[in-house]
Amino acid sequence: MIIGIVAVDRNGAIGKDGKLPWHYSADMKHFKETTTGHACVMGFKTWLTLKQPLPNRLNIVLSRQAELEPQDSVLVVRDIESVLSLAENLKCDLFVIGGEQVYRAFLPYIEKWLVTEVPVTVVGADAFAPEGYLAGFQLEKSKKIDDDLAVSFYTRK
Repeated sequence: MIIGIVAVDRNGAIGKDGKLPWHYSADMKHFKETTTGHACVMGFKTWLTLKQPLPNRLNIVLSRQAELEPQDSVLVVRDIESVLSLAENLKCDLFVIGGEQVYRAFLPYIEKWLVTEVPVTVVGADAFAPEGYLAGFQLEKSKKIDDDLAVSFYTRK
């Protein structure tokens, strides 16, 4: 299954200056618990924000130009078709973890969204979830992960 996982502010912002504009340990814990043992596809800019590959996950970096040092559990893929082909043979879920362009590119293929609703409005945000990304999806459930945070689970109608 292809699953989008994202944290958004009240206006759909997901980033500012190439970084997450907030830090909630409950959201980080949820992300880790949810994606461990699976594959995570990300754009090169998102890859650069990581200090190292996400442990216990297949890290798929989608980039047309970037060359990365060969590392265990890291795969550089040049186009979406290659990622989709790879996903067909995975024995786990494929999580789309960002950034903005990667979310937009995978929008037609995402079967489920896990959305953490961050209770802030980021001034100067420069990266956003794709407009209307939840169109065609229905809310299945919400789960509180912290006093201030909830994760909503959406499935394609």
